[in-house]
Amino acid sequence: MHFTLYSRSYCHLCQDMLDALMRLQTPDQPITVDVIDVDADQALVDRFDELVPVLYADLSQPELCHYFLDESKVREVLNK
Repeated sequence: MHFTLYSRSYCHLCQDMLDALMRLQTPDQPITVDVIDVDADQALVDRFDELVPVLYADLSQPELCHYFLDESKVREVLNK
């Protein structure tokens, strides 16, 4: 399963979310994550600024969660 995490390099909540997400990985269900630094693009700062971290499973769908990992939502996606 692939996820996208909008993040900041100095954000401890961002690292916490990434760590929590990766703990849900299993040998049968690997997880990959694109970690996007919002500070690298002003449009992303404008969109996500104070919301980071923000996690998506599908960029065409609403976010799964922000600030803290919503494990139940992530598990729903993983179980599809």
